[in-house]
Amino acid sequence: MTQEEIKQQLNSLLNLPGETEWVEFKEAKNNCNFDDIGKYFSALSNEANLKNRPDGWSVFGANKSQQIVGTNYRKDKNSLNQLKHEIASHTNNHITFIEIHELIQPDGRVILFQVPPAQRGNPTSWKGHNYGRDGESLVALNQQEYDQIRNQSNISDWSAQICERATIDDLDKDAIFKARYEYQVKNPRLKNDIVSWDDYTFLKKVRITREGNITHAAIILLGKADSVQFLAPSVAKISWVLKDENNLEKDYKHFSPPLILSTDNTLNKIRNLKYRYLPDNTLFPFEIPTYEPYVIREALHNCIAHQDYALNSRITLIERPEELIFTNAGSFLPGNVANVIERDSPPLYYRNQFLVDAMVNFNMIDTVGGGIKRMFTLQKQRSFPLPSYDLSNPVQVTVRIFGKVLDENYTRTLIKNTNLELSTVILLDKVQKKIKITYSESNLLKKQGLIDGRFPNVFVSSSIASITNDKSGYIKYKAFDKQYYKDLVLNFLKKYKSASRKEINRLLENKLSESLSDKQRLSKVKNLLFEMAHKDKSIENVGSNRSPKWVLKSSYN
Repeated sequence: MTQEEIKQQLNSLLNLPGETEWVEFKEAKNNCNFDDIGKYFSALSNEANLKNRPDGWSVFGANKSQQIVGTNYRKDKNSLNQLKHEIASHTNNHITFIEIHELIQPDGRVILFQVPPAQRGNPTSWKGHNYGRDGESLVALNQQEYDQIRNQSNISDWSAQICERATIDDLDKDAIFKARYEYQVKNPRLKNDIVSWDDYTFLKKVRITREGNITHAAIILLGKADSVQFLAPSVAKISWVLKDENNLEKDYKHFSPPLILSTDNTLNKIRNLKYRYLPDNTLFPFEIPTYEPYVIREALHNCIAHQDYALNSRITLIERPEELIFTNAGSFLPGNVANVIERDSPPLYYRNQFLVDAMVNFNMIDTVGGGIKRMFTLQKQRSFPLPSYDLSNPVQVTVRIFGKVLDENYTRTLIKNTNLELSTVILLDKVQKKIKITYSESNLLKKQGLIDGRFPNVFVSSSIASITNDKSGYIKYKAFDKQYYKDLVLNFLKKYKSASRKEINRLLENKLSESLSDKQRLSKVKNLLFEMAHKDKSIENVGSNRSPKWVLKSSYN
């Protein structure tokens, strides 16, 4: 969310008639009990689920009258962000805040904690206990509400619903043949039985029909192109869009059911060319496909399996130069990717259980919970960037697959250190993508000698640069000795007699560490000039504060 969107969200919450079960206001002028935050997290999450809200909100820095009073709670940004990890350590499935938004208002600092709704069929607990709200009061989640959430998993899912008037004639013969083949690959011991089954029996055996009736899942995977009428207003379509380096559309194609065939047709559109790069100590280039086929298939099949078809949206695959972007409608049910990789087991439930079961039978996905982890592992083995998941939109999941090297230091490090744990590589991947990591994660990498720099401006360490023979890449991030910058300024003034601040900025901008922001660079130059003028007494400003003109001091000459 942008700052403007956060302001709008705050205003909408402050304009509510009062606290609701899914919104809470706390003054928290200086501190707030950690255990209380966790209990309210559980309560707001469960109530957001029960009220069918996309999120719940806890607002610090506003009183019960919904007036902004300001808060000093965790003014250090790193400490504030660390709260996400701290909360996840005590909730079921490691659920934590969607985001923590900090806003400085005229009346004081406000923090908005965005809480995810409890997963369907699974109440959010804190330290093993489930909490709820009775009006403005924090209470234990009562039995009726607990049962209401638990029973959500028993509701017949959309993919299992019967398509009235649809018959087996609305299914594609080639798609059924493909399904038979894949089912036989999955179950070789049933080969003789499968051959003897007619189509009607086969569909019944693989449980994609219900009592002989055609289901939504059957139409999605096996239906003829014109059978989508039975799904309306829902959409079962994949859109492939080719874009150039300027994000301009060059080509596109839409693929309809049967998706068991359309996925291959979609994949055939992707330009999976050879990618070449030169490892150390050899003149022979290393060649691999731009994309690992399994990674593409897993990402696309996951989109089909986990799409929220009730949102009437299509699946999109955008192909850009050396990058694929997959998007499907619906929230990411496990909460975050770390949960999936760490747990390495099947999710507690699926949005489209009936469809997922059919896709398992057709060898399209598995339910052992290792699909996403294997995607990460394969990218690690290729020494490529890991998949990036964007879960910022509560009703959309976007996965980005990179088909190129982003940071040679990262790539060479993986080539030379094949025994690094996947969890460590995930953190290194964040560093190369300039994604913020927590203070504790930074310390973990530093202890292994993998990164350097002052948190949060961390980068590949000198030891890794030495390993990868890329000291030039390292020096872009590692600052020079301060005297080096001073000598540059002095030599410039000796040659050109004077310099404006703009000229000095230009002189140093390509020499300063790339880990610094533009604001930090300007501040560093300012501090350097101040030290040279007042401590070293080597230069002086003969202009004004507004338009400085720096020269060598006569005594220094």
